[in-house]
Amino acid sequence: MTNSRRKFIQSAAFGVAAMGTGIPTLSAKNSVPSEKKKLPPLKLGLMTYNLGKEWDIETIIKNCSETGWVHAELRTTHKHGVEVTMNKQQRSEVKKRFEDSPMEAISLASAFRYHYTDPKVLRENIEGTKEYLQLAADVGALGIRVFPNEFPEGVSREKNMEQIGKSLAEVGEFGHNVGVDVRVCVHGKGTDEIPVIKQILDYSGSEHVYVNWNCSENDFAGAGLKKNFDSVKDKIRGIHMHDLTINYPYREFLQLLRESGYTGYCNAEIDASCEPIRLMNYYRTLFMAFQDEI
Repeated sequence: MTNSRRKFIQSAAFGVAAMGTGIPTLSAKNSVPSEKKKLPPLKLGLMTYNLGKEWDIETIIKNCSETGWVHAELRTTHKHGVEVTMNKQQRSEVKKRFEDSPMEAISLASAFRYHYTDPKVLRENIEGTKEYLQLAADVGALGIRVFPNEFPEGVSREKNMEQIGKSLAEVGEFGHNVGVDVRVCVHGKGTDEIPVIKQILDYSGSEHVYVNWNCSENDFAGAGLKKNFDSVKDKIRGIHMHDLTINYPYREFLQLLRESGYTGYCNAEIDASCEPIRLMNYYRTLFMAFQDEI
């Protein structure tokens, strides 16, 4: 069977299956114009918040490599055990295990946040972030995820955004000096909106603070997806995707990413499964289909 015929059969079969699931079919009507297909496809990674939570490093490498997922964002407190308590030798071993694997790269996901009104707690989160950034550098991670998290009651939103921004500037500078990105997630109560994140970035005044796009319904509120995306597109260094069958314009979003020249990873933050390999294969198929790559 020729490659072109095999590709046609695969695409047709997937389109038929999608008709029964609410997933848009790959018809000529909604496919991307042929000249745009010259853009390189985006790359898929795993965010280990749920799927992967109970996996050790070897299982993460095995499952990702077997299914064509090339990046892992390792969430702190999970079974893989990549934590600041590791000694120098353990950190070197983690770095080597991933470098020797078929995977391309890793990142880390922390739970540090900078909205706290208590100066002592805020300082603990800033200093904790710096420790975590050093861990990331030691294990060869590209970046870390942090939070703004929420707007505390009784505090000016503007003043809190400024506090978050200045905190990010401090940890962003530290991260830059050790070669690790600081990525603030579009997440939290009131802080899960792109215009809010943009204001926080502006308050930081830093060239070394980046965005982790979180694929939520707020992304296309207000000015709409494209304008929201354009406002921060040059700062995006991480992506969290979720269930690809939900009501989110993934096809449009992925095209915007490709057109922007994004070269990072799109990390799936999805529920665990008793058949992880099957789920990961299906997820990657749909991810590539939304880019018209199958």
